[in-house]
Amino acid sequence: MRGISRRNFLKTASASVAFGAACTDASWLMANPLGLPLGLQLYSVRDLLPQDYEGTLHQLSALGYREVEAAGFYGRSASDVKQAMEQAGLHCVSAHYSFADLAPHLDDVIQFGKALGLEYIICASPGFPHGSPAKSADKKVAREAMTLEDWRWNAEQFNHLGERVNAAGIKFGYHNHTAEFRAVNGVVIYDELLRMTDPEKVTMEMDCGWVIVGGKNPVDYLKRYPTRISMLHVKDFKLSGEPGSDVNPPPSAELGQGNIDYRPIFLAAKKANIKHAFIEQEQYDMPPMDALKIDAEYMKALTV
Repeated sequence: MRGISRRNFLKTASASVAFGAACTDASWLMANPLGLPLGLQLYSVRDLLPQDYEGTLHQLSALGYREVEAAGFYGRSASDVKQAMEQAGLHCVSAHYSFADLAPHLDDVIQFGKALGLEYIICASPGFPHGSPAKSADKKVAREAMTLEDWRWNAEQFNHLGERVNAAGIKFGYHNHTAEFRAVNGVVIYDELLRMTDPEKVTMEMDCGWVIVGGKNPVDYLKRYPTRISMLHVKDFKLSGEPGSDVNPPPSAELGQGNIDYRPIFLAAKKANIKHAFIEQEQYDMPPMDALKIDAEYMKALTV
């Protein structure tokens, strides 16, 4: 029998640890209301990862998280990120990029994503066509100032990006904030994005919290477009009752501590095409890991 190299031994050991952790914590998978592994958008720990990347990932795994979506890699190579994820028992399913970071560097982004084993590359902030009046504004303010033609330009760009990303064996998608739920001359921007993007090239990651802050209902979209939305962001807010925006958002809350009732949302999602769901915590009034523990326990306990 041939001897095993130290590198292969470590790879095997890491995989065994990850598999063992997942099996030991199978209740997290079965108790999740969507029957999916518990997921987290790593923007939630954006202040912790630069200080202790590997340690933060291990803490998340200990809370029961199994899938993550990246929001930056902090200068690490794809192989370093992949190794850190494997050692923590996590699977990095997806990664967020702004249009400004994605479009000019798409080949590099795709190469990085393939090396990491990503299933999805998500545009999380739109671009601004030449001459757009919104182009020079603050990013959040700019989204609110974009014209319907600006958004239609983005839909065309998403089709082009999606074609190239899909050709590499990765799915391309778009993540909303609140601006997409404005109506311009009777046209809701998000509906127009869905109309103009090719379902074969562009999927949607619907951020349920921002949909509600923007004055719409995620249930309506899950029922109307059950095959267009493949991923969800799950977050809670202390809502005032009036539509808001991510420029001036309502206070964040841990899941179950705000005003968003996820039961009808998850009930609709179970009948749709949801492949992954990521908790995302925007802000904190307690230590982040304490809040993310509350979020995880909410998802574990919720049944629909």
